Amino acid sequence: MIGRELGDCEYLIPLRWNDDGPLEEFTAYLREIALAMPVTVVDGSPEALWRHHREVWSGIAARHLRAPGRTGNGKTDGVLAGLAVTTAVVVVIADDDVRWGRAGLTRALSLLDGAAIVRPQNVFDPLPWHARWDTARSLINRSMRSDYPGTLVLRRAALPSDSDGAPHYDGDALFENLELIRTVIARGGREVRADDLFVQRRPPTVRRFIEQRVRQAYDSGAQPWRLAVELAVLPSILLAERPLRRGLLVAAATVLLAEIGLRRAHGREVFPASSAAWAPLWGLERMICAWIAVLHRAAGGMPYRGRRLRLAAHSVRHLRRAHA
Repeated sequence: MIGRELGDCEYLIPLRWNDDGPLEEFTAYLREIALAMPVTVVDGSPEALWRHHREVWSGIAARHLRAPGRTGNGKTDGVLAGLAVTTAVVVVIADDDVRWGRAGLTRALSLLDGAAIVRPQNVFDPLPWHARWDTARSLINRSMRSDYPGTLVLRRAALPSDSDGAPHYDGDALFENLELIRTVIARGGREVRADDLFVQRRPPTVRRFIEQRVRQAYDSGAQPWRLAVELAVLPSILLAERPLRRGLLVAAATVLLAEIGLRRAHGREVFPASSAAWAPLWGLERMICAWIAVLHRAAGGMPYRGRRLRLAAHSVRHLRRAHA
C-alpha cells in the first residue's frame, strides 16, 4: 500500500490504448496511487475504450480527460492537457507502464527540494528477452550520463507559460522527455539526476518493442555527438581491413560501457549481472537503425500516427534564446 497523501502533488498519466490488455493490473495501481495524491489521466484511446475507461476509473482518478489532439506528439499532448487543469505545485508525470512505490515517491519529492525536476531510473520488471535487450540501452546511457525514464517529477512553475497561462513546451518534439528537461534547464531550473532512484516499469509487448527501435535511434538527432558516433560504427566495421576483428572490438566496447553503467549508482542491486552481455545485440541494432533514422529525417521526419515529426528535441542553447 502506498498510503497517505504526499503533499501538494498530482500524478499525471498520458495514455493511448488500442486494447485493454493491462486494464485490471493498471487499475489496481491507479487505486494505490490515488491513496497518495490525486490522479489525472489524459486518455487518447478510441471512443469505445475511452468511455469504458471513464466508467472503470470513476472514483479512482480525480480527472479522466479526453486528449485534445493539439500537438504532433501524443504523449506531450496529454501532458500539456493535464498541466493546464491542475494547480498542484508538483506533478509526477508517468507513462502508463511506470510503477512507482511510496518510498520512491517520498525520496523523489525530497530530492525536488531546491530543484525543478527529478529524473529517476526505470528498471524493467518482469524481464522477458526484449526487456533484457532494452536494458542494455539503459546501461549504456548510464555509462555516459543518465538514462531517459518514462517518468519525471516536475515543479509545475518550472515550465514557461503559453498565451493562456498554462505550462508549455514544444509539442512537436519526438524525444518529448528530453525536450521537457531541456526546457526546464533553459529557464534556469536545476535538474536532479537520481540514477540510484529505481522505479519499476512494465516491459512493452514484443510488437511495441520492435516498433520503437528506429524511433529511439531517431532521438539521437537531439544529441549530435552521439548520432555521429552511432553513424560511424557500421562503416568503420565494413571498411576495416579485418571487419570481423573490428566488429568484435566494437562488441567488446559495448559490453564494457554497459558494465560501467551497471556498476554506477548501485545499479548492481537491481540490474541482473548478465545485463551487459546483451549490449552487442543492442549495438548491432543501433548501428543499423541510426542509418534508417537518417533516411527518415531526409524524407521529412519520423513517421508518427499518420504524420512525420522532424524535430527530435531542441538544444538548450536554442531554448534559452527562445525563452529569453
